[in-house]
Amino acid sequence: MSVRGDYLAGARAVAPVLVGIVPFGLIAGATAVAAGIPPFQAVAMSVIVFAGASQLAAIDLIGRTAPVGVVVLTAVVVNLRLTMYSASIAPYFRGFRAPAKWISAYVLTDQAYALSLTEFRETAPDERSRLWFYLGAATPLWLVWQVATAVGAVLGASVPEGLSLGFAVPLTFLALLFPAIEDRPTAGAALVAGVVAVAGAPLPFNLGLVAAAIAGVAAGTLLEMRAGTFPTTGHVPDDGESA
Repeated sequence: MSVRGDYLAGARAVAPVLVGIVPFGLIAGATAVAAGIPPFQAVAMSVIVFAGASQLAAIDLIGRTAPVGVVVLTAVVVNLRLTMYSASIAPYFRGFRAPAKWISAYVLTDQAYALSLTEFRETAPDERSRLWFYLGAATPLWLVWQVATAVGAVLGASVPEGLSLGFAVPLTFLALLFPAIEDRPTAGAALVAGVVAVAGAPLPFNLGLVAAAIAGVAAGTLLEMRAGTFPTTGHVPDDGESA
């Protein structure tokens, strides 16, 4: 396939996912403004961070005037899963030049990772095809997310002060949680994180959320290791080698 064909293949694969990204982005933008973040800063946050779950967690903490350190630590913990994604998909990016790796790392998301890894394992594409399929899946997600959060921030700025959007944060996380529970490790991670979050609710600055995220990641990782499903780098067939 040509570069254009590889890119469009990735874009077609991710197209159904974009429908769910729009309301998520709208809520993120509107909630940021409701938490006291100016619209321009809300959009800038979306561009720089580009991680929906950690953005919502950070927005909630900012609205509660939590210390900067707590906000940053929470965002880092929530995004720890991306480290595992990176380790898992890295062998397929081994031959990329540094700029391509940097861009690919910046646009890494749950959806781009899952779609690309499935494609790489099933079709064993060459190096060029891997890069352009991945970018075809990842960059539409980035674009739709930025537009949706910008629109949400503009709309959020016009919402009356008496109408709180704070309820949108827990509802959004619940909507993300249940589809993600697919097996024992994810169920265990959710259960442990939920118990720790409830137990840690009295802690200041939402530190219970940080503790819950760390405990959930640890529990999920431990269960995956015991089940033998923890992501590994594995073997990447050379170009022309059968999978």
